[in-house]
Amino acid sequence: MAGYENLQQIAQVLKSNGTDGELVMGFREIAPEDINLNEPVFIIFDGLPVPFYIESFAKRGNTKALVRLTDICSMEDVEEIAGKPVFIEAENLPEMSLEEDGYAALVGWMVLTPENADDMDSDIYEVGEITDFIDIPNNPCIEVETENGAIMIPLHEDLILSLDPEYQEIIMQIPAGLL
Repeated sequence: MAGYENLQQIAQVLKSNGTDGELVMGFREIAPEDINLNEPVFIIFDGLPVPFYIESFAKRGNTKALVRLTDICSMEDVEEIAGKPVFIEAENLPEMSLEEDGYAALVGWMVLTPENADDMDSDIYEVGEITDFIDIPNNPCIEVETENGAIMIPLHEDLILSLDPEYQEIIMQIPAGLL
């Protein structure tokens, strides 16, 4: 998507809901209620972002919503965009902070770890980007996309060596066997 760096994926069209163009959208990284309904969403067609406005929006659970978009009027229209990612302009994303949003604000940050787990003064290397926060009761975890695929890392205060909000980096002592 060269030239469209200002767009950020927020959702994916999952399927149609009925026959009159209503669709089910699955959201990622932000909650459905955080969408600004007055701003367009974009779907890529032939390499170009096409704007759509949200005509109706009904939240379904924590990560899904029933949505009606302009010019999507039939089941066939929805089938044409089913599976496609949905984007918004990055400046329309809600700001997240650790103080207000807790560890969910870490999505998009880089995880770093010391080269030698026994020597915290050893060189630091990049593990990967945090792609999700999983709030498991009494065991919150982050999902990190590494060069070898996604891994889940427990997010315990004893494992966090430092947080750098300016650079969006977290340095962690990662338990043996997870990498």
